Amino acid sequence: MTMTSRERVRRTLRFEGVDRPARDVWLLPAALFGREAELRALLAQYPSDFGATGFRDPIDESPIYQPGEWVDVWGSGWLNIQAGMIGEVKYPAIADWSQLASWKPPVEYLGVGFEEVNRTVASHDKFTILGCPRPWERYQFVRGSENAYRDLAWGAAETDVLLGIIHDYYMRHLEYIVKTDVDAVSFMDDWGSERALLISPRMWVHYFKPLYKDYCDLAKAHGKFVFMHSDGYIMDLYPHLIELGVDAINSQLFTMPIEEIGQRYRGRITFWGELDRQHILPFGTPEDVHAAVARVRRALGDVEGGVIGQAEFNKGYPMENIRAFFESWWGAPEEAGA
Repeated sequence: MTMTSRERVRRTLRFEGVDRPARDVWLLPAALFGREAELRALLAQYPSDFGATGFRDPIDESPIYQPGEWVDVWGSGWLNIQAGMIGEVKYPAIADWSQLASWKPPVEYLGVGFEEVNRTVASHDKFTILGCPRPWERYQFVRGSENAYRDLAWGAAETDVLLGIIHDYYMRHLEYIVKTDVDAVSFMDDWGSERALLISPRMWVHYFKPLYKDYCDLAKAHGKFVFMHSDGYIMDLYPHLIELGVDAINSQLFTMPIEEIGQRYRGRITFWGELDRQHILPFGTPEDVHAAVARVRRALGDVEGGVIGQAEFNKGYPMENIRAFFESWWGAPEEAGA
């Protein structure tokens, strides 16, 4: 039986059995440089099961992928030196705590951009996600990364104040999202280095688990699925995310023991990718890609669901590796389905 994309993803998340693995691809603008037509043609052969929401985020109307300097709506100055890539904060809005009293989040943007969401969601049969709170990353953008880690290490009293302001903003933003017809809400924060969490598990539980719990509780109260993204080694976070009710996690599986992840958590959360974008996709062979996909499918998924074929494509990835990714998950184009 052929399923719609929305049904396929929903059944994947509920472990109810699917006709084929669901798929999702993230495309950085730099991935298109010099080969846009070829890459878009391949993506058209393997269309995503995730669709547009119609949300026009006014906060993201910045030159985020363009070289140069710019100031975001939270007041932090960014520098970007490479087209198609994201820059980094060089001039944080609150470089010194004396600036906290006069700083305000961009509340004027709350509720803006949602006008077409329900109409867009109703226009197609794909699964839709809206978000995306990122309290830790936003804290770093506002304070600067060096200050942010010092704040946590020293237990600065202002840390709770600033986190509270950021969290309140995101909760107010989510109040609009959960009232739309999207299937899921999402949040994100990159929590891992190559080998461990960036902060201690105890500190994560103290500062951030309560924030994510609020996001999950609000989403679940309105019948929404919950998706989360986090880069790096986050083995210590999986049980907490499962406890909170996260339905799908996008994580860098190849920084961790994939088979152990499967032994512990398979069937308890859906693994929303991802295939290795540090080594295999950019530098491996098509055979390496085939083997990597087989490893993920064997360790984490089955015919009942629990795994989504997902990858992020960046500048310079060999086309034969990108093609191998799709063929490994779904076969030749004529077999891929809609």
